[in-house]
Amino acid sequence: MINLGKYPILGINVHAVDYEFAVAKIVTAAKNRYPFAVSALAVHGVMTGFLDPVHARRLNGMDLVVPDGQPVRWALGWLHKKKLPDRVYGPNLTLRVAEAFAEQGLSVYLYGSKQETLKMFAENLTVAYPELKIVGMEPSKFRRLTREERLELVERIHSSGANAVFLGLGCPRQEVWAYEYRELLNIPILAVGAAFDFHAGTLPQAPRFLQDRGLEWLFRLFQEPKRLWQRYLVLNPLYLWNVFLQYLGLRKFIPARPDGSEKIESYG
Repeated sequence: MINLGKYPILGINVHAVDYEFAVAKIVTAAKNRYPFAVSALAVHGVMTGFLDPVHARRLNGMDLVVPDGQPVRWALGWLHKKKLPDRVYGPNLTLRVAEAFAEQGLSVYLYGSKQETLKMFAENLTVAYPELKIVGMEPSKFRRLTREERLELVERIHSSGANAVFLGLGCPRQEVWAYEYRELLNIPILAVGAAFDFHAGTLPQAPRFLQDRGLEWLFRLFQEPKRLWQRYLVLNPLYLWNVFLQYLGLRKFIPARPDGSEKIESYG
């Protein structure tokens, strides 16, 4: 179990941990029913905070931010000499948490994505982990929820008895949601994004050799060029340039402190 602490990358605090530590913390929070917001951040996730000070405060208000992308893991080594044996990839973390929940009789609520994706995701989780309790699921409305809808959603999740929420709204909406609902739900919220599509089988994952070399973005860019070109062809170079400046000490990025003043009506 590895926990080397948390360190800023472009002002966003990332925890230098491994899968075992992350799963243990999530399971403990689920058993004891206390708030625990988790985000798996790749380069795009870090850059959403880098470019938006309000969102940076949200990200730094999360309980656990794991290095989902290889370039984020590498930056922990370059900038802070904290070398991890592997990244903590959101889709893999999802399965490891599902397995631990199945073994310990804990339950999960699935929120986000589309109805057909949710159905296939839930079916595949149940096949892989027959003892896993999926006590509710509902798709995103793909718009901002009204105050009444938010309260009704919270009540549905509470009534289900879920020990945690698996959240798939995409970055950065899911991090906004996790930050907004953290205190309302008082259970772990895992913002795991593409895990829903990957494990539902609606979106193929990059081959392992591309993932290990930090080239998963290239695979996804070829899949969805119109949607993802700006994310990868603009944000990736900007990330590398600013990490380089931070490494040389030419720029300092002070982590924003969460202060609770940036509350908004979150997307659902």
